[in-house]
Amino acid sequence: MNAYKKYITITDTSQLILSDLPFQVGQRVEIIILAEDNPRAEISKKLKDLFDKTQSLPGVQDITEAEIEAYQRGE
Repeated sequence: MNAYKKYITITDTSQLILSDLPFQVGQRVEIIILAEDNPRAEISKKLKDLFDKTQSLPGVQDITEAEIEAYQRGE
């Protein structure tokens, strides 16, 4: 089986158009769609989830910006 890889960006969630393919008319092909991993988006979501959990902990809302800055300075 020959493999052909083509990258496209989804612009319409209801359809996908492939063009300029190197296959013959009538040739049977198998289509497998794999979404490209976006590590930055995954990390951002994990970080947001972590912040949401952290912010909901008892006493966290009592921490001031000054205390955070002092902690960052190592005081």
